[in-house]
Amino acid sequence: MRVLAAMSGGVDSAVAAARAVDAGHEVVGVHLALSAKPGTLRTGSRGCCTIEDSHDARRAADILGIPFYIWDFAERFTEEVIETFVGEYAAGRTPNPCVTCNEKIKFEALLDKAMALGFDAVATGHYARLATVDGAPELRRSADDGKDQSYVLASLTPEQLRHAIFPLGGSWKTEVRAEAEARGLSVANKPDSYDICFIPDGDTKKFLEGKLGQHPGALVDAETGAVLGQHTGVHGFTVGQRKGLGIEAPAADGRPRYVLSLEPVSGTVKVGSAEDLGVAVIEADRPIWPNERPLDGPTECVVQVRAHGGTVEAVAEAIGGTVRIQLREPLRGVAPGQVAVLYRPHADGDIVLGSAKIASTA
Repeated sequence: MRVLAAMSGGVDSAVAAARAVDAGHEVVGVHLALSAKPGTLRTGSRGCCTIEDSHDARRAADILGIPFYIWDFAERFTEEVIETFVGEYAAGRTPNPCVTCNEKIKFEALLDKAMALGFDAVATGHYARLATVDGAPELRRSADDGKDQSYVLASLTPEQLRHAIFPLGGSWKTEVRAEAEARGLSVANKPDSYDICFIPDGDTKKFLEGKLGQHPGALVDAETGAVLGQHTGVHGFTVGQRKGLGIEAPAADGRPRYVLSLEPVSGTVKVGSAEDLGVAVIEADRPIWPNERPLDGPTECVVQVRAHGGTVEAVAEAIGGTVRIQLREPLRGVAPGQVAVLYRPHADGDIVLGSAKIASTA
């Protein structure tokens, strides 16, 4: 096959490209330039897709002996990822930009261009396993639970998964680093990137305020209705947040307060106790079924609502274009805008049943 290897400049994508070469594919490496001003993206261990990363990717491609290109996706990244991120926060929701980037950039924009140029598949360094069952793709957790990235890939369509290759799905990160060193790849010990690449100093609140300005509102006790303080915009908060609330006086019981809900129209941020955060029911919309098999009636599963969060047993049911998820035990910090991913436990990696965007909770 003709395979386009997405090379971010990190160790994972470099080894994934190397394994694609070893598998006998005709491989071409490509690095995505995601900012017209690369200096605005994070660097070092807190960044990805920077100038230094493009150099690391090129050096890896040279060692592998494959052609290498840089494609400019800066405008698309701004529109699809950054502007969506800002808009979601303005609406009182909590988005995951990595999910959006995988969905809209790496497996829509990139894959579309690859297909137009005659490639058969795109290979990435994601930690997830992919199989074909009854002619349909089946996305599973990786062997390395600590690095599993099936959550951020669960919004991909069946057609996108048919043209995806995840060479690292059966490996542990320690094995990948050792392999990179054995191959002479300079990125063997390069730190992993994390956090949000387009917020250079990591201050999400300041970044959003620079985009949206200030929209003052009140911090309100959800139980008593008492005004506890003022804020400069609901975009500075997320459900479950405890620190940095700016509450002027401690609660009567002396216990910490958490953000329970955001009301962008009125500018109200409601806060309450940790017990008030518990969610028993999740209503989600825009479902995607990677294996082309929507839920058929109430289905036992486990649900994950954050990329690095744990799972909770649940019963999920598809109702029209929505999914209703009843949790077996309360889950805290569930925010509209997050993605709920449904899994069926399996000995060889939990299977992704589907994903949907959280619209509300109860």
